[in-house]
Amino acid sequence: MVSKVGGMTTLTDRLIYIAGPLKLQNALMAFFLERETGAKCLAVEKFHVIQGIDDVNTTRPNLCLWDCLRNDLESCLLEFESNCKEILNHSPVAFFNVSPGLGIEAEFMSRGVQGFFYEHDHLEQFPKGICAIFNKELWFSRKIMTEVMLKGNNHRNFSTRHETDLTYREIEILAMVAGGASNKMIAEKLYISLHTVKTHLYNIFKKINVTNRLRAALWATRNLSYRKLTHEKYDSKPY
Repeated sequence: MVSKVGGMTTLTDRLIYIAGPLKLQNALMAFFLERETGAKCLAVEKFHVIQGIDDVNTTRPNLCLWDCLRNDLESCLLEFESNCKEILNHSPVAFFNVSPGLGIEAEFMSRGVQGFFYEHDHLEQFPKGICAIFNKELWFSRKIMTEVMLKGNNHRNFSTRHETDLTYREIEILAMVAGGASNKMIAEKLYISLHTVKTHLYNIFKKINVTNRLRAALWATRNLSYRKLTHEKYDSKPY
């Protein structure tokens, strides 16, 4: 349950695994996140301790944070395939300790990773980002999303044939999602209720055959016209 106590968001009944080789660092992070969010946090060396997820006696994690101590995309991909790929079937995954110049974001966003925390990020960014992910938002900077959107547009034609199955309002909302808007921001801009936004998103996801906000945003970068995408940009993080 995500709730607020004294203005601070708490994540009661939530579980976070923090995986990586730096046991002391990750144990300290687990202590910090438990104190700041109320979620139960466990530091593990690898995610293999939760890969028996089909076992009814295994606790299902709500979020997996992976320590991205790698120097290149190839190393990240190899480690991801062996350590994180199966986890995505049942839990969101976010990376931390990411080197800003590593350039892995587009690749792993396409694989379903829902957030990136960088080496230089302040500690207070972690509770904010984790709460955003639990609220079904994404934790990417506008700069990263812009780069991914431009890359996606460079690899497709500008036909709008994929837009024809969506209503004008659905296209408008999807472009806002791709531009970084939260449900609350969409509701306020369009003067509609949060319930209406969620209904539109449900219909959009069904029409374009995606299951989450990230895949909807990636679909939009490949299929919506560039004009629509660049018209709806938001500075907020979460993405």
